[in-house]
Amino acid sequence: MNISELIQELKNGAADQTLVELYGAENLATQKERYLAAIREFEKLYGDRENVGIYSVSGRSELSGNHTDHNHGCVIAASIDLDILAVAAKTNENRIRLKSEGFGEDTVDFASFSVPDETKFGTSASLIAGMCQGFLKEGHKIGGFVAYTTSNVLKGSGLSSSAAFEDMIGNILNHTYNDGRVSNVEIAKLAQYAENVFFGKPCGLMDQVACAAGGIVAIDFASESAPVIENIAADMTDYKLCIVNTGGNHADLTEDYAAIPAEMKAIASHFGKPYLREIEEKDVLAELPALRKGFCDRAILRALHFFAENRRVAEQKQALLRGDLDCFLEKVIESGRSSFCYLQNVYTTKNVREQGLSLALCLAEGYLSGKKAAWRVHGGGFAGTVQSFIRQEDVEGYRALMDAAFGEGACIVLRIRPHGALRVL
Repeated sequence: MNISELIQELKNGAADQTLVELYGAENLATQKERYLAAIREFEKLYGDRENVGIYSVSGRSELSGNHTDHNHGCVIAASIDLDILAVAAKTNENRIRLKSEGFGEDTVDFASFSVPDETKFGTSASLIAGMCQGFLKEGHKIGGFVAYTTSNVLKGSGLSSSAAFEDMIGNILNHTYNDGRVSNVEIAKLAQYAENVFFGKPCGLMDQVACAAGGIVAIDFASESAPVIENIAADMTDYKLCIVNTGGNHADLTEDYAAIPAEMKAIASHFGKPYLREIEEKDVLAELPALRKGFCDRAILRALHFFAENRRVAEQKQALLRGDLDCFLEKVIESGRSSFCYLQNVYTTKNVREQGLSLALCLAEGYLSGKKAAWRVHGGGFAGTVQSFIRQEDVEGYRALMDAAFGEGACIVLRIRPHGALRVL
């Protein structure tokens, strides 16, 4: 379709069913306006084009498995109804031009940018080049396109804006040059490759899979090269997923984040293994005297959190599969308490005066105790966000409480969406 045809299709309701599935019926009109605005912005940048498509990739939320993936553990994650939206058109050039709202245009000549370049580590251009080379190394086709993207997956919110961007490049290449034959899970693996090799960040695979796959997924990282990914058809329509952004400064937290996998791996090294997944909890308990002499107590506590969290993920997966939401929510609360007490990623000891996450969790417990609800720290921790599962009738009171404490708009009300990466039109 060209621009005019695309706009007409959108206005005529050709995408209405998909938009309702992605964002809910109550948001249909707002999302159609958002899509139309993105098309018009694309036209301003790149003119009227043939072969234009609209694409969406969701953000993600970790539902359970706090800091387990880097030691080959298990997680449960889900696609959410915040997303990155792209309008893109095929070109006959050996380059990709992409303009993201609020940023300058990236122009990537994928014929010349074919190997990692350390001077470009940490740039969006490196992710685009990495996705192209990932597609090529797996025998898929690539080619040029122009694209405009806009995103409401907030940066720094723990909802994986960077993974959604990587998946989006793969999503466009898939539908533009490969007839949609590349699976979303493979796109996610190629996104991890792009981030590891071209972007220079040794990330895991959870974020990319959760953004691309859609719905709720359980992931077992026992095999780094072939993680086991299972879609879970759970009915959580009675619940909203609320993320509270408490603010806080992420700038000085690199050492805090890095210490968690390092300390877990240090305990594993005592047994001659690189990851905790390769040993058992009973091994740690049997060696406690020696471990306390050789390592700090916090490292031992973090290792014990890992084993307990892995068990919880398995229990929560089974609870979701049998429709036992009470059990699932109970384990969410247990996960949060373990993260606070044993993983210790709710505030940094460098600045004990700033404890926004602690305050948010305290407020959540006070408001939600006795209700069918759950709350926990979300993602990496130390600063940022907490997560709650709340029934619809309790959402507005909870949002008012959190917005009063952390500022208007601090509480984001989300839903789990059934689709991850897709072409909408």
